[in-house]
Amino acid sequence: MTTEMIQGVLLPFLGTALGAACVFVMRKTLHPTVQRALTGFAAGVMVAASVWSLLIPAMEQAEGMGQWAFFPAAAGFWLGILFLLALDRTIPHLHQNSDKPEGPSAQLKRTTMLVLAVTLHNIPEGMAVGVVLAGWMAGSGTITATGALTLSIGIALQNFPEGAIISMPLRAEGIGKGRSFLYGVLSGVVEPLAALLTIWAAGLILPALPYLLSFAAGAMIYVVVEELIPEASAGEHSNLGTLFFAAGFTVMLVLDVALG
Repeated sequence: MTTEMIQGVLLPFLGTALGAACVFVMRKTLHPTVQRALTGFAAGVMVAASVWSLLIPAMEQAEGMGQWAFFPAAAGFWLGILFLLALDRTIPHLHQNSDKPEGPSAQLKRTTMLVLAVTLHNIPEGMAVGVVLAGWMAGSGTITATGALTLSIGIALQNFPEGAIISMPLRAEGIGKGRSFLYGVLSGVVEPLAALLTIWAAGLILPALPYLLSFAAGAMIYVVVEELIPEASAGEHSNLGTLFFAAGFTVMLVLDVALG
């Protein structure tokens, strides 16, 4: 395993862990306005990453298909959407600021379902990092080591507020600082696991790489539209979430151009 691959896999997880560590230095839970802003920022990063780091490379790799070069991107995108829809329906979870669990009925603690909600949408982020790293390792001309690192940095940046968003409310629910931090960290463990699994799968079926790139994009967009945008737009002053969405989108744009 190369240094670049280790960095790419672990950076997003490190972002989550550092965000979860906020529980040790912040006395109170995050203000709802701050949560909306951070959620909007995360959504902007994920949308930008889906377009530049996943969908565009998927279409570029399928250029040999001529007018049908769009097909792997479109098909993989929809498979990613349906995959997250299936997970959403089969895994019990509870979103922030909601009292109604989603998925099948289960006798789970509220804190457990909150962690499962974050874990659920960390899966496509790990897949996205993994498939881009796989593309670089396969010698794809459309994906560079710097481009893969750019995506990892972008995901890590948006994982920092996500780590805080999961650990701080757990603390507010009466969970100790240590356990709140641990739950926040555990919610991010799925990312390097999903990344490594995707790298392994892509190595077995390299011709499917365009489909895997767009699959990860579809899964990420599902999370953005189904969860992040509604949370960023809830309550008063929802335009703040929109502005931070634009900020996150811009940060990923700058990283992609400056580093990619």
